Amino acid sequence: MTQPMPTRPNLQPPDWIARWQRVARRIRVPLGFLAGALYLFELVRHAPHPAAIAWSLALVLPGLGLRAYAAGTVKKNRELTVTGPYAYTRNPLYLGSMLIAAGFAVALQSWLVALVLTLGFAVIYVPVIASEERFLRANFSGFDDYCQRVPRLIPRLTPASHPNDEDLSSGTPASHPNDEDLSSGTPASHPNDAGGSFSLSLYVQHREYNAGMGAALLYLSLLLLRPLLAAFVNLRQ
Repeated sequence: MTQPMPTRPNLQPPDWIARWQRVARRIRVPLGFLAGALYLFELVRHAPHPAAIAWSLALVLPGLGLRAYAAGTVKKNRELTVTGPYAYTRNPLYLGSMLIAAGFAVALQSWLVALVLTLGFAVIYVPVIASEERFLRANFSGFDDYCQRVPRLIPRLTPASHPNDEDLSSGTPASHPNDEDLSSGTPASHPNDAGGSFSLSLYVQHREYNAGMGAALLYLSLLLLRPLLAAFVNLRQ
């Protein structure tokens, strides 16, 4: 009598994880608006302290700089970028966003804003990063080696060396699963070029200037919103 073949374990992620990833991508923008509304509520509720606003720059400016450098280095839809800021952390854009968010929480001196932002990043970006890594692992033969050299988020102190950059950049054509994040490229037909140097054209192409404009508007709101509202309603200073 023929013995039945043993069944292989299902290596696919559970359905609830896949659903979590899809939902996370869809609710990022609405949650962003919710965080903005909470930011304005806290700003109206109490006046920000000038010293707190000054200290926030120590987080916001490096965050903006990191995002700018990453956006001007990554070659989306062409290759897996392992140079520039990507030699220190696999997700410099996400790290930059976290620094910016933390900076504005400091400016407002609001534990509520800090808590909401922390939960938001955990709920949204953990599954998104997992989804992107699954895509990169499936399309780049050298992605696992890159992961062994470069941490996911907290940057290493020195840039990782990649003796086989050409192998890391190889893969088969595919579409990136995330239409917002630039932290990962797609397979390329050529290796990294220019040694990870910043490219203004890439920075503009990825519209990273929007982050700087958004930060400038938030600082203007910190400085001017309450005086403007005071002209119409009585606000407790």
